[in-house]
Amino acid sequence: MAAKSLFTRMRSVAIKYLNSIYDLVDLQRELVVFLEHESWHRAIRQAPYNDPKRLLGFGYKAFSESDEDGLIAEIFRRIGVESRTFFEFGVGDGLANNTLNLLLGGWSGYWIDGSATFVKLIEERLARFISTGQLRVLNDFITVKSINKQIAQLGIPKSIDLLSIDIDGNDYWIWEAIEAVSPRVVVIEYNATLRPPHRLVMEYKEDNWWNGTNYFGASLCALEALGRKKGYSLVCCNYTGVNAFFVRNDLVEDRFFGPFTAETHYEPARYLKLKAGHPVGIGPYREV
Repeated sequence: MAAKSLFTRMRSVAIKYLNSIYDLVDLQRELVVFLEHESWHRAIRQAPYNDPKRLLGFGYKAFSESDEDGLIAEIFRRIGVESRTFFEFGVGDGLANNTLNLLLGGWSGYWIDGSATFVKLIEERLARFISTGQLRVLNDFITVKSINKQIAQLGIPKSIDLLSIDIDGNDYWIWEAIEAVSPRVVVIEYNATLRPPHRLVMEYKEDNWWNGTNYFGASLCALEALGRKKGYSLVCCNYTGVNAFFVRNDLVEDRFFGPFTAETHYEPARYLKLKAGHPVGIGPYREV
């Protein structure tokens, strides 16, 4: 009986000790996040980011992974909105992407994701938007051959305000293949590991699925060149070095900071600020 009582007391002490450790870890995590955000906000208010035509000082996070929500809002403040319509693919579970903030702000749009699990969650969480037709969601895998058919299947109009691309791999090739919509603004993930002047794109693989490494997507220089070919100017990259922002050439005028090159707007990978770094991975790239 005494042994059992001693064991109970020891277990209680051990649990209290472990809980105190967990509390400290949680506190440390919160402190790190706070300090990182303070550092971020200080940085974007200093040169070279404080030029009024630059966008980085306007970044903020509502439902995006980092500061994309604010950058998107500022771009449309400068160029205006027309259809208030978005199209995003690679939306995850619907709670952390580049267009949820627009949806909640009254925009309508279209989502595609290859995960049946994620799409089911979206259909549950955002049922009221789907039921009114404000949001249409498709569970499908996107390829170069399928994308324009999927756009037609969803009934997406030709002219939309925003296209957002984040599929961790074939992003460059899918954007190149898109002909069925003509967005005014394009947001696309770039691979910040591949700094300017590298102009590299991962080999196209139809059934590509991101393996969790830094072998994915395309360099910013490659996307800049593709954007130029399609009639878009690179106006910004977000501070964490994840997404590049393109505006259709006829809308740029003198509203944004130039020259509109990868060398001007490249931001290095600051993934640690999102606890989302990519382990090293090597694979075949193609020069474009």
